[in-house]
Amino acid sequence: QVRLVESGGGLVQAGGSLRLSCAASAGTLGNYDMGWFRQAPGKEREFVAAISFDGGRTKDADLAKGRFTISRDNAKNLVYLQMNSLKPEDTAVYYCAATSYYSSAIYSGAYDYWGQGTQVTVSS
Repeated sequence: QVRLVESGGGLVQAGGSLRLSCAASAGTLGNYDMGWFRQAPGKEREFVAAISFDGGRTKDADLAKGRFTISRDNAKNLVYLQMNSLKPEDTAVYYCAATSYYSSAIYSGAYDYWGQGTQVTVSS
């Protein structure tokens, strides 16, 4: 079991950058494949990016390609989402999640553990 806590969200102008962090307040992140999802008001939760347990594989949604980078530091028990060139449409609550099924990492149903989310707001 793992307990996840996101941080790093905030208010940023369009074109700016943020780095989100996901920490384990209990458990070991290195035992899990990890993903980032986001949910904007009135919209369904959508996949952003995922990384395998050892950091050797990543996958990105089209919305993230060229702008967002997922990474992890298992020694520090942290997973990151570096977000550059932010747009107002990136405004959402961002969630990290843990799964044992990297092959299904684009699907929210594959994840067993979720954080509480961190708000990202991008102003125009």
